[in-house]
Amino acid sequence: MTLLAAAMALILLFTLGYAGLCAVSPFGDCRKCGGLGFALTHDRHGKPKRGKHCRRCDGIGKRIRIGRWLLNRWQRTYDAGTR
Repeated sequence: MTLLAAAMALILLFTLGYAGLCAVSPFGDCRKCGGLGFALTHDRHGKPKRGKHCRRCDGIGKRIRIGRWLLNRWQRTYDAGTR
């Protein structure tokens, strides 16, 4: 029983920590470009250079976190239902 309580406490702690992170910093780095906004390529001499514009983040380098996206979706649904 104590193992179950410890697991539940750990899950609750993780969930509240992620909710706090989404509230404080709703945007995270893009996973595709690593926050650069473009793909990093190399020329034939091995020197890094700017590549193509990142389509996933539209060249900004930041994406909205999944938890924040879910919160925004829930708030829009709630607001639309209470009008």
